[in-house]
Amino acid sequence: MPHASPSRRVFLTGTAAAAGASVLLPSTAWATTSTTAPAAPRISDPFTLGVASGDPWPDGVVLWTRLAPEPLALDGRGGMPDRDITVEWQVAADEGFRKIAQSGRSVARPESGHSVHVELSGLRPGTDYFYRFRAEGEISPEGRTRTAPRLGSSPERFAFAFASCQNRPDGHYTAYAHMAREDLDLVAFLGDYIYEGPAQGSLGRGHLPVSEIFSLADYRVRHAQYRSDPDLQAAHAAFPWALVFDDHEVENNWASDISEPDTEPDQDRAVFLERRARAFQVYYEHMPLRREQRPKGPDMRVYRRLRFGDLMDFYMLDTRQYRDDQVPDEQRDDPDRTILGAEQRKWLFRRTAGRTGRWNVLAQQVFFSQRDTVSGPGTNFSDDAWDDYLVERDAVRDHLTEAGTRNPVVITGDVHASYVSDIKADFNDAASRTVGTELVGTSISSGGDGVEQNPGDLVQLAENPHIKYINRRRGYVRNVVTRDAWTATYRTVDFVTRPGAPLVDRATFTIEDGHPGVVSA
Repeated sequence: MPHASPSRRVFLTGTAAAAGASVLLPSTAWATTSTTAPAAPRISDPFTLGVASGDPWPDGVVLWTRLAPEPLALDGRGGMPDRDITVEWQVAADEGFRKIAQSGRSVARPESGHSVHVELSGLRPGTDYFYRFRAEGEISPEGRTRTAPRLGSSPERFAFAFASCQNRPDGHYTAYAHMAREDLDLVAFLGDYIYEGPAQGSLGRGHLPVSEIFSLADYRVRHAQYRSDPDLQAAHAAFPWALVFDDHEVENNWASDISEPDTEPDQDRAVFLERRARAFQVYYEHMPLRREQRPKGPDMRVYRRLRFGDLMDFYMLDTRQYRDDQVPDEQRDDPDRTILGAEQRKWLFRRTAGRTGRWNVLAQQVFFSQRDTVSGPGTNFSDDAWDDYLVERDAVRDHLTEAGTRNPVVITGDVHASYVSDIKADFNDAASRTVGTELVGTSISSGGDGVEQNPGDLVQLAENPHIKYINRRRGYVRNVVTRDAWTATYRTVDFVTRPGAPLVDRATFTIEDGHPGVVSA
């Protein structure tokens, strides 16, 4: 297997941006213990949260881990001492770590939860690599990652899955156990990685702390609890991920600097922004994100583009941080309302109007297509979805058409159900031109076992003829994209309230190059 020279350049970001330095080590295999005894008492089993990689570029990825021998310690320190810890890392071209491509050191610092982000450069495009960490003489589990194809190259195939909404008390992560056995280039996660509430459920998977989370320690414990799940760890270790947050990483249904209406102190916008800053810091501490995504107080830029040769462009969007507050149906057509914010919208329009991939993916959180949930002349649209931002939704749709953006596909999470929808030039005219496709993925566990359909789904299908499919089992969407077609398979499990559910291919749809809209395969 091709591998990069160890003399290639590597950029390193430890948990403190001030460290910023690059430290290369000789390309030798590791012994099972460190050659240098630690100066303080040794930390046992610091890699309880596993490893991960993310945001692949043609020459590198981000490697992640967080040291936490006691991940659920309620002080949020993970059982770690209040001191810096040196963490070594290795990247190899083979699973046995005989062909070391790069190695180096980072520093895990207490003020960043002893998390580590290694931002690699100098690897070969479109290549599998294996990686691991060592700290205090302990070696982490191994991960596998894959760099993106070279820019300008013409890949014949790209396989990825997308997932969202993994409420831990609601169910087991069986879908991730199945996903980890796939052969994928990427996993796109579309939000609700954690849930902030106090839910305990009845499965023995109740939240810690046992109350809604507000403090830095609270958020760290909650993230660590989710990260402790072995099926989630397996899926992270198997592939690079690209992640965006939705609402529950901070608080349910928040909008910009506005908290969900309740009686909590964060009804004060200044208090809510302090909470958002803590939530963003801990989100970054637990995700394989680049330094560009490192939050600055309550601000965190997560919108970005990932490119995979000339085949795929992913536009990872943020529909939460810059949006106007939710309003009733009668106010949704205000032309000044935004879900993207002015800067992100300009960025998206500029990127999609220029040179793009053959397939252009808007990877985002909430339902994009029109979805009226009541029959008759009245309407009932979700105030948390693009329907509540009608003018901007239509402007995005019309821009993609007028700019000639090739093969636009929107992928969506949030609603705990699988949908497939044609994006129409006029959602109120079923005979209007189909200009794109929306694939909505169900939840990993949120909502429990689920059902095939709810009674109200028949109303949705009748009122929204552009919606072609609804199913409410749990799982993920596997996508195989070639130069000629996109094949989306809705892979589900029939139960999550106990482990061991088999994987079912519930439905498969195809989008042909140059022909927006889906065909049932």
